[in-house]
Order: sequence, then C-alpha cells, then structure tokens
Amino acid sequence: MADSSTVKSIEYLNGKFFLLDQTRLPLEVVVEEQKSVEQVWDSIKKLKVRGAPAIGVAGAYGLLVAMRDGSALSRQDFLEEVRKQADYLDSSRPTAVNLHWALQRVVEKLSASKESDGAGLLRLLEREAMEIHREDIEVCRKIGENGVELIKEGMGLLTHCNAGRLATSDYGTATAPMYLAHQRGIGFTVYSDESRPLLQGSRLTAWELQQAGIDVYTITDNMAAYVMRHGLIDMVIVGTDRVAANGDVANKIGTLGVAILARHFDIPFYVASPFSTIDLNTRTGEDIVIEERDEEEVTSFGARRTAPQGIKVRNPAFDVTPHQLVTGFITDRGIVKPPYEENLRRVFA
Repeated sequence: MADSSTVKSIEYLNGKFFLLDQTRLPLEVVVEEQKSVEQVWDSIKKLKVRGAPAIGVAGAYGLLVAMRDGSALSRQDFLEEVRKQADYLDSSRPTAVNLHWALQRVVEKLSASKESDGAGLLRLLEREAMEIHREDIEVCRKIGENGVELIKEGMGLLTHCNAGRLATSDYGTATAPMYLAHQRGIGFTVYSDESRPLLQGSRLTAWELQQAGIDVYTITDNMAAYVMRHGLIDMVIVGTDRVAANGDVANKIGTLGVAILARHFDIPFYVASPFSTIDLNTRTGEDIVIEERDEEEVTSFGARRTAPQGIKVRNPAFDVTPHQLVTGFITDRGIVKPPYEENLRRVFA
C-alpha cells in the first residue's frame, strides 16, 4: 500500500483530473479519474474528496471538467454556462466556504478577463484552477511554519476529524505544524478522535500520521475527557470548514464538545485555518448553514445496522464552536488572537 506522503487527495496530470476515493481508506487506495461534472459533484457529496481546502480545489477543477468541451462557444455563452455549472457544483455541500470561494473566484476571473472566445476562456480556467491548487499547497505549508513553534518536546496533542494531507492538496491544516515538528525531530504524541459517524479521524488522520512515522493513538470520541483528565493532552489543534467574522468556528460534528472539554481542563484550543476559510461576510456562527446528512450514516456501523428500523435520526455533519472557546487561529498569515472580530478583519480583509 502507498504511504500518505505519496498519496495525493487531488492530482491534475496531462489534462486529466484525479481524486483519491477517501471512502475506501485505509483498506484500499483507489484513485478515480473525474470524467464529468456530475461525477465531481457526486465525489464531493459522497465525501470521496473532503476537507474544506480540498473541496475548494476540487470545485475549481470540476468547473474545468464541466467546460472542457466549451472551446467553440462564444464568450457570452461560455460565461453563462460556467456560472450555471458553478451553481451546480456549489450545491454539493453547503457548509464549507472554500467550495463557494473557489468557484466564485474562477467565475469572477473569467468574467473580468479580456478573452474573446470560449477557447481563450477555457485556457484561463485551467490556469486559474491550477493556481488555486498551487496556492493551497503553499498556504498549508505556511500554516505549518506558523504553528510549529507551539509544539514542544514530549507534548500530547489531540485532533478531531481529518484536517490532514488528505483534506488538502498537501501538508494539511491542523496537521501541518505536526509534520514540520516531526521533520525537525521534535517528539510528541497525537491522540486522534475517531470522529463518528464516518470515522475520518480513525480511517484517515490516524492512517496518514502513522504512515508518516508520527506517534499516534486512535481514541473514540467519548474518550477525549478521559485522556484530558489524565494529563495526556497539552494542546488541541483542529481544522475548520468555515470561520465567521466574529471567530465562531464551524467544524466536524463533535468539535464543540472537544472545545468545551479543553476549556474545562485549561488546555489551549487552536484552530488551523487558511485564508480561504475565513468568511468575513458571515457575521456569526448562527448564520452558517449546517449540512444534515443521510440517516444511514448514524444507524449503521460499516455494513451492519446498529439502530432499530424506523428510528428517528439527526445527523448534522458540523457544529459551531463559539469564538470564546478558541485560544487562537493558526493561519498562513500568522497566529491570530482575540479580539477576533477586529483581528481577523485586520489580517484578512
């Protein structure tokens, strides 16, 4: 099996767009060429590609897939169609702001260009998608550089869900400081919440950290209080799918509980976030649309049903952590501390 340093969540090679099917990990490494915009939409919706930054990059390439036969269109017809396809891709997942951000960025770039025909617009679309991909790698590397000094020899770190290499183009967000600390020879231990119901922590985070040679334990979500109570956790680092202007954080369901526990045990709680996840147009976390997913994710564990037939289910994919519980944001532009409404706008406006 390929290790996590060689497996990429997203690749664009020789004009072809590939996604790693993360629903098959850690047992199988399956890479699928994306041949239609419907396939890209489905890959995002079904979490074959997931993680806010990776979804954004996938959306940009998804537009390229959608428009690849559009070189013969007029400028007006091309722009009308690309807006339509952007709206379609944007409907796949509502909570992660990066998807909307990337799609909007591409559409605005094309609309503002002087390209006179579909062929020119298609070339520009390809360049912009590739640039978003390149920027994601660079931004995650900078998050690692800005956060690595927080990790000290012998520390215990807790993370929730997967904000690692598999959730981005490389490095990850929450894991970026971990990878750089490991490269520097700093010894530390990571406790990875399994992250029910889809187990992104145990299937993905634990796998990629283990493959990288980092000391990692998988724990169930309800063990977080236990490891904190016994002094095994010195710091929490999580990723995020959207940060509101006031610093409220939307992240994988269960993050709020971890933040409350961290506050109770006086443990620093950091959120790693690229600039594209900071949404200054969303005032507070109350304004963030929370995706509700299929009930079967909760009523089954693998292929086995674990709940009564006909039981009523709630399955929000995310929750919102109030900014008061956040120690700081590890970003590509430095570590941002409170007051967040002022400092996030100063750094990212």
